[in-house]
Amino acid sequence: MEGIISVLGKAYENTLFVYGLILLLVYALLALLSMLAIRYYTRKNTQHQLETLASSPMAPGITILAPAFNEGLTIISNVRSLLTLNYPRYEIIIINDGSTDNTMEQLVEEFKMVAVDFAYNARILTQPVRKIYKSTDPAYSALMVIDKVNGKSKADAVNAGMNVATFDYFVCTDVDCILHKNTLLELILPVMQEEKKRVIAVGATLRIANSSDFDEGVLIRMRPPRQLLPRFQEVEYIRSFVLGKMGWSYINCVPNVSGGLGLFDTEVATRCGGYDHSSFGEDMELLTRMCRYAHDNEISYAVRYIPRTLCWTEGPSTVKIFSRQRTRWARGLAQLMYAHFSMFLNPRYGKMGMIVFPFNFFFELLAPLVEFSGILIYIYLAVTGQVNWPYASMLLLFVYTYAVMITTIAILWDQLSFRYYKKWWEVAYLCLTPFMEFLLYHPLIVFFSLRGYYYFLTGKKSTWGNMQRQGFGKKKK
Repeated sequence: MEGIISVLGKAYENTLFVYGLILLLVYALLALLSMLAIRYYTRKNTQHQLETLASSPMAPGITILAPAFNEGLTIISNVRSLLTLNYPRYEIIIINDGSTDNTMEQLVEEFKMVAVDFAYNARILTQPVRKIYKSTDPAYSALMVIDKVNGKSKADAVNAGMNVATFDYFVCTDVDCILHKNTLLELILPVMQEEKKRVIAVGATLRIANSSDFDEGVLIRMRPPRQLLPRFQEVEYIRSFVLGKMGWSYINCVPNVSGGLGLFDTEVATRCGGYDHSSFGEDMELLTRMCRYAHDNEISYAVRYIPRTLCWTEGPSTVKIFSRQRTRWARGLAQLMYAHFSMFLNPRYGKMGMIVFPFNFFFELLAPLVEFSGILIYIYLAVTGQVNWPYASMLLLFVYTYAVMITTIAILWDQLSFRYYKKWWEVAYLCLTPFMEFLLYHPLIVFFSLRGYYYFLTGKKSTWGNMQRQGFGKKKK
């Protein structure tokens, strides 16, 4: 019996080695593709192009959809941020999703809103809309507020906004996000530059806003987060967006467009049913269905990503709130894989079925399970004296060093390309964070992911909870 267990243990150990090796090679390839994509972006996108588009009456119209649930602490500054965007044709729709705080009252008072008669066309079914508000002040003519019954999900709120949207493209963002003034210009450029494919979605880099300076919804000074947990998230975001999604974008294999900021083709998104209100990963799920719809209807499509940081979001600063967020994300990933598993290795769906879906399945969904089971196996092998400690130590050191190196490359490449941080000591400070990530942050990710999978399998009920924002810092005097 012990011999069989030993053989199985060695087989599992070899499988883990091959699994890890493939993952390391994929990250190396993504790093290379990311560098190519960022170089292509910086050469092709110029300030002159943005200025020409900003003054063009032919610019495509864009609707901004921003759902709000109990966002009273930051709602005014963030709406003001949206009103300062540099774009010739856009509208802003704030969806108050049954807030129980003073979110709606603040909007009405600050922006002089009054209820108006509006022909609401429910192309996508949502919870009932109570009233639709417009401002009596011409300065806020682009602003509309939908007050609706709480749908217990961000998806239901955004779908209500899609029913009201009047333009061919919409941008979905969160009211806890601060956008760069040229966000709409940057997001629409890939749509206009693409000649052979229909761009159905465009994403951009998100960053953590904690500890940075803002004034009336405008970024004044970008700083690395002082608190350790948000700083871990900042490092993770840089690696994920600058290295991961830019690499995937180069070969048109973007796995998802973040719910914090993304531009979408309104027609395609509406025809495939909008956001799934039952999904805990509505951003991933929508893009998957849009790609599926494009393949089913023989639409030659593209999904693009922009390396420039266009959005800053307040990252959870406590483990309690962070756990709620990451558990929900993991549960959403499990839902997505289950609902669309027919796309897995299905050549009918092109790169989505043959590359994106398999990668998400093996290296996103299964990764926490592989890591956790690997720890259990190694504990057993250690207790029974079957571990080759010199080999195991060297392997662990290699994986640790490689992970730190990949993250550091992403941080430095981002800084060299765009110079977000004014001082290099801030970059060095950020580069120290990956050395602690493996020991302190990554185990939390694994644990919360496993909990999300457990909630998915057991059908545990959950709702769109209040993230308890702290608000954005003012410019320091």
